[in-house]
Amino acid sequence: MTTTYPIQSHTRVCAATGRALLPGQRYYSALFDEAGQFVRKDYAVEAWSKPPANAMAFWSGCVPEINQKRRLVFDDELLLECFTRLADDADPARVRFRYVLALLLLRRKRLKFDDIRRDDGQEYLQLKCGKTGTLFDVLDPRMSEPDMQLVQDEVFKLLGWE
Repeated sequence: MTTTYPIQSHTRVCAATGRALLPGQRYYSALFDEAGQFVRKDYAVEAWSKPPANAMAFWSGCVPEINQKRRLVFDDELLLECFTRLADDADPARVRFRYVLALLLLRRKRLKFDDIRRDDGQEYLQLKCGKTGTLFDVLDPRMSEPDMQLVQDEVFKLLGWE
């Protein structure tokens, strides 16, 4: 099953003021859940005092040049925050999204494999946070390799790592 997450990449426009964000300028981005869709909004530094209360996650960066190749930089705290907030979401697309985040966090060594739990025909990865010791159950949505790649690409796009 293929899943898409209709999320725009960097908008280059401040969501608060409407002014253009130019290459080299610092900005903040926030991730929101609006009507069941992930929405990314970018903000100029002067329009940002703190993260909006309803933001799922936020991060900062510099606006890249139009044709600049981007170096992939991971913010483990951001990934973990998104992963944690999706814990109780049963929407199939979000379950797949969370599973890919879990795999990224395993690769980054922020989560550690603890065990596999089987319950009512479902398989769950049991993962432990290396920093806090918190245990997480992550449903394995049994995605094909191409579907896994599509979801991973969408995670990268959402976070501006395309």
